[in-house]
Amino acid sequence: MGLKNSQYDEIIRKYNQTGLKNKHISDLRSQEVYQLLPDFQVIDNEIASLSVEHGKKLLNGQDLNIEDLKDRIHALSAKRIELLTQLGYSADYLDSVYTCPDCKDTGYINNQKCHCFKQFVIDMLYSSSNLEHTEANETFKHFTYDYYSDDFKEESTGLTALSAAKRAYIASRDFVDSFDLEFHNLFFYGRAGVGKTFLSNCIAKELIDTSHSVIYFSAPQLFNTLAKSSFDHDLESSEASQYIYNCDLLIIDDLGTELINSFVSSQLFSCVNERILKKRSTIISTNISINKLVDTYSERTFSRISSNYTMLKLIGDDIRLKKKHL
Repeated sequence: MGLKNSQYDEIIRKYNQTGLKNKHISDLRSQEVYQLLPDFQVIDNEIASLSVEHGKKLLNGQDLNIEDLKDRIHALSAKRIELLTQLGYSADYLDSVYTCPDCKDTGYINNQKCHCFKQFVIDMLYSSSNLEHTEANETFKHFTYDYYSDDFKEESTGLTALSAAKRAYIASRDFVDSFDLEFHNLFFYGRAGVGKTFLSNCIAKELIDTSHSVIYFSAPQLFNTLAKSSFDHDLESSEASQYIYNCDLLIIDDLGTELINSFVSSQLFSCVNERILKKRSTIISTNISINKLVDTYSERTFSRISSNYTMLKLIGDDIRLKKKHL
């Protein structure tokens, strides 16, 4: 999905504003030099006139005197640089000013998006993702198994905290690596503080940095937004709700911390089901058990999740408490 139309339009407006600002800087520089040396404007006007004449002759297929025109333009350009340096300016002081010299502030190079346009997209996707609050170190590079014990074992699964963490990490990396090739969803569950949100944020950052649209909601935020859209007809919430159903990746964090009622239960099913039908990926994390999930949100919802999501349980001690005591 990438950007919404309104976001794309905003980027184009920024380029237009940048172009106007830089042209104003160029105009002020020209005025400054012309006031110091009025003959400089005469040289610039002559270069412009000769360049137009040169262009016309090329279009009309007139090869005669082309070299003479080029020599005259070159001589005037050299004289221009000489005068600039004599006045104490750099040789390129009157060149056009660009924030991005590569695309000349158009956003495109040979019909391909420039690196500056791609950075605009990434910055805008971050600002609309609700992920700006996350720590800078919540990336795969900073993920460590040091907080997961190989001695802590869950009898029901036979997995240790370390083996469960390795399974979740590998699944998360695979999720990112195959994101554009295969449709996947992830369901992280386990007690608080075992790394569920950390892994979700690692995935989100990787995908945003490759220009995918990601939106993060805690469960209370999500259902509050959907309620405002449904009952209050709030314009901002209505737009956000469309993004909830259509963004490349939706992250629902801390499912089960919201106020449970029939509206929430039906909205969760609707969100999960519609995104599955649209093949839009979703990550859900929760502290509640699978049994409680079924009791809280209905077997129908659990069936859709269990049959379309990779279920990943993380176990062990609270990592946040461990970090505090280091």
